[in-house]
Amino acid sequence: MITSKKDYKTYIQADRSALRINGGKFLWLKQIVAPNYIWVFQKRLRKLEYYRNCRKDVFGRVYYNLLKIRHRKLALKLGFSIPENVFGPGLSIAHYGTIVVNSKARVGKNCRIHVCTNIGASGGSFKAPQIGDNVYIAPGAKIYGDIKIANNIAIAANSSVGKSFDEEFILIAGSPAKKIKNIEIKNLISNID
Repeated sequence: MITSKKDYKTYIQADRSALRINGGKFLWLKQIVAPNYIWVFQKRLRKLEYYRNCRKDVFGRVYYNLLKIRHRKLALKLGFSIPENVFGPGLSIAHYGTIVVNSKARVGKNCRIHVCTNIGASGGSFKAPQIGDNVYIAPGAKIYGDIKIANNIAIAANSSVGKSFDEEFILIAGSPAKKIKNIEIKNLISNID
């Protein structure tokens, strides 16, 4: 969670690296001519998190509400329903399309997430998944309930994950999900240190 200006800058840099956006001199011009809307969305998300968590003054509250309106418009355009303070640094949204995330969910650093993904509560409970670092979530994955997903896991396309997985460096798949094989997560998420 972003708790200072330094954290904010760290998150922005990690997200830029995860999306493979070069920070050259003319990045601002490229964003005007051919904007990368996912990058714009992620920058606004991080700015919202900063103003929500760090700026408690009157100006900060007013600016936060204005940012929230702009952010919500872009989220509707792209099909994202991603609340603040859920994802750690290094978030990489792969494509435009429906992504729905519960505000109680927590996802660690270096998550790569694809379209048609749902991370939410289940069965009337308000508890949502707690997902570790370096997790790859393929298109169509459904992750739900009061579960924990360990670090360094890949979740295959169209999987339904409703139970916890504690073992690292595995691929889980199916409906219901189960361990398929051991993997090297660096082959799926390129920005891991």
